[in-house]
Amino acid sequence: MRDSSLGKLNSRIIRCSLCPRLSDYIKKVGAEKVKRYAQEEYWARPLPSWGDPAARLLIVGLAPAAHGGNRTGRMFTGDSSGDWLMRAMYMAGFASMPTSSSKDDGLVLNDAYITAALKCAPPENRPTSLELGNCSQYLVAELRALQNVRVVLALGRIAFHAYCKAENIRRTFGHGLQITLLDGKTLIASYHPSRQNTNTGRLTWDMWLSVFMKVRSHLSS
Repeated sequence: MRDSSLGKLNSRIIRCSLCPRLSDYIKKVGAEKVKRYAQEEYWARPLPSWGDPAARLLIVGLAPAAHGGNRTGRMFTGDSSGDWLMRAMYMAGFASMPTSSSKDDGLVLNDAYITAALKCAPPENRPTSLELGNCSQYLVAELRALQNVRVVLALGRIAFHAYCKAENIRRTFGHGLQITLLDGKTLIASYHPSRQNTNTGRLTWDMWLSVFMKVRSHLSS
C-alpha cells in the first residue's frame, strides 16, 4: 500500500506543470545542455523522490541540480552534491555503494528515502516562495506515506524551512541543530553539500560525516 501510494505520487510529480518558470527552465536546460553532456538525453521533467518506502531516515534537499538530477532523472545523481551524499550514506550504512552516477547504476538505498523541497531545478538555485508553495503539497503527501520515519535530515535552510512548514514547526535553521519533535521524530539540520559550501570549507568532510553518525546514532538507540 505504501509503495503504491508513493508510486502514484511520483507519477503525479513527473506530470506536474504548476510552475511555468520552472517548466520552461528545465526544458531549456535539457535542450541546450552543456558541452560535457552534449551527447546525453536529459530527463528535463519534475523529478520523483526515491529510496526505501519503509525508510526510517528521510533526507530533504533543496531541488534537483540543472545538470545533475535534471539530467539523470534521479535526485542527488550525477553531480558533486550527490557524490558527497552517497559517500557519507555508504559509510553510514544507508547506501549500497559510495557513488551515484545514473538512475540505472544499481545503487540501492537502505532504510533511507530522498526527497526535495522543490521537484524541478530552479534558475540559479533560487526558487520563489510561490514555487515552493506549489510544491509543498508533494512533501506533505510524502510525509503521510512514509510512516516509519524516525529521523529527518534537512539539507540547507530552504529544505529545513520547507519541512518545518509542512509539519507546522517554527524553528531557525542552524548547521548541526537537533530537534525532538512532538511526534517523537528527530529533525537534524545540516548545510547543503553544494560546491558553494564544500569548496569554501563552510562544510568540511568531517562536519558532514559527523551529521550521518548522529543520524545513525539516533536510529540505533
